[in-house]
Amino acid sequence: MTFEPTESLAPAKVNLCLHITGRRTNGYHELDSVVAFADIGDVVGIRPVDDRVEMRVSCRNMPGSGDPTAEVVPLGTANLAWRALAAGAAALGGIPGIIVSLEKRLPAGAGLGGGSSDAAAVLRLMMAAYGGSPSPTVDAAGLGADVPMCLDPRPWRARGLGEVLAPLTFAHDLPAVLVWPGRPVATPAVFQARRGPFGSPVPDAALTRLATDPLGALAGLRNDLTDSACRIEPVIVAALEAVRSSRRCRLTRMTGSGSTVFGLFDDDDDARHAADELTHRHPDWWVRPTRLRGAAAADP
Repeated sequence: MTFEPTESLAPAKVNLCLHITGRRTNGYHELDSVVAFADIGDVVGIRPVDDRVEMRVSCRNMPGSGDPTAEVVPLGTANLAWRALAAGAAALGGIPGIIVSLEKRLPAGAGLGGGSSDAAAVLRLMMAAYGGSPSPTVDAAGLGADVPMCLDPRPWRARGLGEVLAPLTFAHDLPAVLVWPGRPVATPAVFQARRGPFGSPVPDAALTRLATDPLGALAGLRNDLTDSACRIEPVIVAALEAVRSSRRCRLTRMTGSGSTVFGLFDDDDDARHAADELTHRHPDWWVRPTRLRGAAAADP
């Protein structure tokens, strides 16, 4: 079976809040989070070939990499996109040949879910090309709790380990600025460094309010990993303060376990102006204006 070469955005995933509500006996933490996806991300493409299954990674647009062949992300089975490719081929009962291209544009270790989003994009493209559903593939491959939500990049409430999903709809898209201050942090280390009691889940009233006043709804929520991430990497504090001081910034928070932070704004012009100012003041930081989707995308 042949198909036309095609590509898809693997959008950045942003945790607009992250409440840590408990801990399981196996050591994993219980989460409650509101997640949205940006209109920027990595780019994944597929094209048919006759004789091989191959993945090619380019990192030239990724922060900290001027060499498009530099191994700044893991290759082979350590790469979630490669594992998704293998799982997709297995779920389809084998495929005649395919080349997957992965152009990295998001920083690694920044808390933007790039690896999971890449894997989900691979599965979406493969299933569209060959016919099938990616859901059994994800379950069988054990690709991680974030991949199922990335298959449909829309607002979600994610609970449990991130695998218990409920769709959300915001009143509108959220103009935003994403800022990565150039220092990755390891998620396990951030969880291990967390102190204090567990917190409350996301209130139902806040979830309801997202449909009418998303900025107001999000203002009362929190990221329970911020303090521990800031102790490990103090530059996150500087990034939060820099974004918070941007003109007309309505809300500033860290996403996931860091180290990216975000600012939310009322309109795109304010977000672009803030991004320009932040880039001027901190030329060594990765700064991008974007929009966080308020509803399901017609074509991810």
